[in-house]
Amino acid sequence: MNRRIVLDSRPTGVPSPDNFRIEEVRLPEIGEGQVLLENRVFAIDPAVRGMLDDVKSYLPPVQIGALIPTMVLGRVVQSRHPDFREGDYGRAFIGWETHSVISPGSVGFENVQVADDLPLTAYMGACGWSGITAYVGLKRYGEMREGDEVLMSAAAGAVGSVGGQIARLSGCRVVGTVGSDAKARHITEDLGMHGAINYRDCEDLDAEIARHFPDGIDLYFDNVGGVTLDTVLPRMKGFGRIPVCGMIANYNHQTDPYRLKNMWQVLVNRITMRGFLAYEAADMLHEAEDALANWVRSGQLIATENVATGLEATPDAFIRLMSGETTGKTLVRLDDAVSTLADWKVAAHV
Repeated sequence: MNRRIVLDSRPTGVPSPDNFRIEEVRLPEIGEGQVLLENRVFAIDPAVRGMLDDVKSYLPPVQIGALIPTMVLGRVVQSRHPDFREGDYGRAFIGWETHSVISPGSVGFENVQVADDLPLTAYMGACGWSGITAYVGLKRYGEMREGDEVLMSAAAGAVGSVGGQIARLSGCRVVGTVGSDAKARHITEDLGMHGAINYRDCEDLDAEIARHFPDGIDLYFDNVGGVTLDTVLPRMKGFGRIPVCGMIANYNHQTDPYRLKNMWQVLVNRITMRGFLAYEAADMLHEAEDALANWVRSGQLIATENVATGLEATPDAFIRLMSGETTGKTLVRLDDAVSTLADWKVAAHV
């Protein structure tokens, strides 16, 4: 049997536990070209919140009674695909369930080469699609150059925490926006970013951005949208770049989003503003994975995780993420046998 979590009712604002329910269904027979996974780790991502409303997005809205989507990493228990063997690890965008059937038509379909010297959770965070998103967003869509002045929004989050460090490692000066003083200390003292802006505690966000970027911003990596994006637009340098990764400020309020007032600055400053989905940069996948894994191994990139355990813990992990309570990558491991970065760091000092 497959245990899975489905949408019981549509959330209003921040999701609540009664929006979800657990059900059991029989495992299907896999067809030619398909792979059956025993799932080990879920990546919990804010973009899923947008799919829980009945509105248009880049993926279809989740229907009532349907599986909650997520990126999964699982061990192959049965394969009818020539590139997967039992014991391999598969990754794809499927859902909150104990077992998944993946196929070449699945978003993010990949046989993941899991190394013995990194924990499984790393392949769903800094070395997985969060890290890959930061890497390709900066390098391809943001056209990052050494010496750039970079503003990273949601800089303590899954993508932002990695992206800010990639920018620093690439010779840029990087400042991050965060939602608390503790997160500000984390991104500067632990992650090495050059400055932090607590948008919840500053009287004038525009003045604070101007203080950190007196000559303007070359590259703004947008994870949040809303008032931060609106405030940044007039502070961009001529021919600045804005890769748009997410709009978390609107995810809990999609039917009443923040109305941007400064979009005309895209013309004034001749800004390149580009939305992107990382899996569409498939030709950069291995480059990104290799670079991220090597940075994590060497200690040059600090990966942060908050990990819950068990299928039943998944809705709460998602709710905490959407409430702004988390730092780094939010993950769910299906049982406590799955290794985490915390385990890895302890083992490295034994």
